[in-house]
Amino acid sequence: QVQLVESGGGLVQAGGSLRLSCVASEPTFSSYCMGWFRQAPGKEREFVAAILRRSTFAIYADVVKGRFTTSRDDAKNTVYLHMNNLKPEDTAVYYCAARQSSVCGSQSDYNNWGQGTQVTVSS
Repeated sequence: QVQLVESGGGLVQAGGSLRLSCVASEPTFSSYCMGWFRQAPGKEREFVAAILRRSTFAIYADVVKGRFTTSRDDAKNTVYLHMNNLKPEDTAVYYCAARQSSVCGSQSDYNNWGQGTQVTVSS
């Protein structure tokens, strides 16, 4: 089981930026696809972004495309979510997840999850 610890959440005004970090305990971190998901109050958890293993290639949900960027530093066992031009509708608990596969797949395919970090965007 991979332990994932997110950090970097907080309160920010609309239009502001935040950078989330997720550190993994797994020494073979580079072999994992890393995903970001979020869950707003009263809503289902949804996909935000994912970055392929040993790669800079990433995919994004349409609602964050052009505003969010995910990157990884395999030497530090860390994945990042850079969030720019934040909107109140981005308010949610953000989770990172890991899947040891060359294919990131869907939310149900991830078997390692962090505890989440709260992001609140005020209008």
